Amino acid sequence: MAEYPQLLHTVLDTTQPRELAEFYRQLLGLSYRPGDEPPADGAPDVADWLVLVDSDGARKLAFQQVDHLPRSTWPTHEIPMQLHVDLTVSSGTELHRQRERAEALGAQVLLDRTDDTEEPLFVFADPAGHPFCIFVA
Repeated sequence: MAEYPQLLHTVLDTTQPRELAEFYRQLLGLSYRPGDEPPADGAPDVADWLVLVDSDGARKLAFQQVDHLPRSTWPTHEIPMQLHVDLTVSSGTELHRQRERAEALGAQVLLDRTDDTEEPLFVFADPAGHPFCIFVA
């Protein structure tokens, strides 16, 4: 039987790893990998690599510090998406609830396609500018 590589996690470049990790931690209900939690007692946060895990400890997203990251200009293509995350919800009501949560956490709506009867969705930019979608599955 052939062996295949296994997906460990998806890594997002960012100039602010903790800020972006916190955004996705709260948005998706994830936790930090042991040892990646924010520093206690106001100590400086020098993390340049952070990993978020699900309730079973499976790695989901990682965040890698870079010096410079031009923000995507999507829907124009001067600076393309290069990568985006798709998230699903069960209903239109939940879609709108998640929009409110995402915006409260710092996301910006790039596209509102909630009038599409076949696949209502929002496209957002996370705080670092990475586009991501939330749509009704």
